Amino acid sequence: MPDIESHKRVLDTFTGPIEKPALRWMAARLPAWVTPDIVTIIGVFGAIVVFFSYWLTNLNPAFLWLATLGFVINWFGDSMDGTLARIRHIERPKYGFYIDHSVDAYNEILIFVGLGLSPYVRFDLACLALIGYLLLSILVYLRTCVKGEFTISYGKLGPTEARLVAIAANTIVFFMGNPVVGLFSFQLSVFDWLAILIIIVFLIICSSTTYIQARILANSDPRR
Repeated sequence: MPDIESHKRVLDTFTGPIEKPALRWMAARLPAWVTPDIVTIIGVFGAIVVFFSYWLTNLNPAFLWLATLGFVINWFGDSMDGTLARIRHIERPKYGFYIDHSVDAYNEILIFVGLGLSPYVRFDLACLALIGYLLLSILVYLRTCVKGEFTISYGKLGPTEARLVAIAANTIVFFMGNPVVGLFSFQLSVFDWLAILIIIVFLIICSSTTYIQARILANSDPRR
């Protein structure tokens, strides 16, 4: 089993060519008192903002803009902590891996539950989408342990692309509403259908990744 300190980090996304240089540029200009741990806390604050913003859309849809701001803050914290540690050569591989991805799980719970408490997505669908995301995360960590490769992007899509989809959905729903669309006997809102699409994508990625990785491991680790 590969050591966590020597694992290979794989992030190949649409936004990567722009995002990576931008993060390095910002990291090099942050004041010395801003540590990776502080940046991680900023990311958690962003997730909390998203949670309460979606919940408050029951009072006014304008809170969708605050949710969008929360996604930006969460992106900064989640993407910057590791970048900052690498730029300053102060990496703590085991601690960083543990804290970063533990915090990620809590952040996603806040975001999906907040969405489920909004008037735009059914709570059960939001929870199913959360289960899919957490399942995908578990597979990522398992693959890191058995293969030594930490892959956080699939088909050029990663966490940043997911946030951009959420921001686009917030904008569209604010200006165009969240009309009910019927398909066969199902009457669901546009946001509900988007949640279902996300659930299906998660399930396809999870099942295919599980099967492919299991076949690879079966060939490399045969029975004796």
